[in-house]
Amino acid sequence: MALMRRQSLVKFDAPLCETIVDTPKPQGTEVLVRIERCGLCHSDLHIQDGYADLGGGKRLDTTRGMTLPFTLGHEIAGVVEDVGPDASKDLIGGKKAVFPWIGCGQCRDCRNGDENLCLKPRFVGVNIDGGFASHVLVPDAKYLLDYDPLPVNLAATLMCSGVTAYGALKRLVDRPRQRNLLLIGLGGVGMMGLSFAQAMFKQNVSVADLNPAARETALENGAAVAYDPTEPEIGRRIVKENEGGFDAIVDFAGNDKSMAFAVSALARGGKIVVSGLMGGNFSLPMVQWAYKRMTIEGFMVGTLAEAHELMALARAGKIKPAPMREEPMGDVQNWIDELRAGKVVGRVVLRN
Repeated sequence: MALMRRQSLVKFDAPLCETIVDTPKPQGTEVLVRIERCGLCHSDLHIQDGYADLGGGKRLDTTRGMTLPFTLGHEIAGVVEDVGPDASKDLIGGKKAVFPWIGCGQCRDCRNGDENLCLKPRFVGVNIDGGFASHVLVPDAKYLLDYDPLPVNLAATLMCSGVTAYGALKRLVDRPRQRNLLLIGLGGVGMMGLSFAQAMFKQNVSVADLNPAARETALENGAAVAYDPTEPEIGRRIVKENEGGFDAIVDFAGNDKSMAFAVSALARGGKIVVSGLMGGNFSLPMVQWAYKRMTIEGFMVGTLAEAHELMALARAGKIKPAPMREEPMGDVQNWIDELRAGKVVGRVVLRN
């Protein structure tokens, strides 16, 4: 029997290591995908750590229900190698991206098409084994998306950083005022957001990031202005330069400092979509909510329908590829360390 290689989490808060097992045989409607590319996401770091930072020394335990060894990785694209008896054999050989945000299929949210909100999820690389491997089992062919003629690395990253950035930006479309837009945090998701925003909005897109290299890359990729959030009096400068501030902001970092910066840059009547998971705690005087007439919405990953919308946009050539680099799958731990140290601009994609 063929063997499957995996970069496995064998202990929380410890490096991944290679494990080798028999390649699984798909059952029922399952589909076996031979993985060609898998993107590295910041949330992979939280799963490896076994917790998310709640601020004030508090942690959210993310280890419950997880059995080790476990395979991380949820931005997957590859080729269908085998199918279960209840799936069509015509799928074999097809180039597919894998939608990873799979629910139980039975609850109210799943029936409404919001599988990403399911309380009993089967998220690939989060709840069931994922893409830092040679193969992955997908529960059903409906979670496979055709991606031709896109490059395989772009197809993979659309499934998490892509659909997260797209969904977050969608929540700012059709608001009463849309004079300007600010994206905070230029990691893999933020750079995707910059690419998509230029296709989804008419106005110029401004960005903010602590990293000078990220700001420079954003300007090279279409950002109108790049702000350093640590600059003294930066909030006042932004309010002055932008006629009262920004009407629409996406916080792709999601920590206390990024949110404080977002609120300082927000115009009255504006909206912030929080899509980052860096962690920490944020508080705001209650009168500020009413005084600024602000809206703050949390958002994490999109629906299968939104993934199809995004894939159609990309396949139609309406989205510029965000910065990314390909590295060998066996080096994934090295790139996890680099990402943790803040040394990665754009997206790292692992290849088999």
